[in-house]
Amino acid sequence: MAETVSYSDFERIEVRVGTIVDAQVFPEARKPAFKLVIDFGAEVGTRRSSAQLTVHYRADQLIGRQVCAVVNFPPRQIGPFISEVLTLGMPDDDGSVVLVKPDFKVPNGGRLF
Repeated sequence: MAETVSYSDFERIEVRVGTIVDAQVFPEARKPAFKLVIDFGAEVGTRRSSAQLTVHYRADQLIGRQVCAVVNFPPRQIGPFISEVLTLGMPDDDGSVVLVKPDFKVPNGGRLF
């Protein structure tokens, strides 16, 4: 288990909801992945993310799906692609990623609290 953090530490991490508006196979990635474009609403805007979701999802199934992501980590270079947000997922029994998403449609840009 990770070390205990304060609530103020938690508040510094911005987890927001967005809608995937584009998803493409990312053939240059070391592990199978997609390049996502996610709309987080007016305040955050559209951001890009690389996500290893290929076990449970196809690119065409991802478009229009809401997801949760950390939007205030620094950008990360992944091969020729710059990932601007960390799309959140949880491992299934085999360690494959299952997306974290709200149960109901919510406005893009909503912040986790």
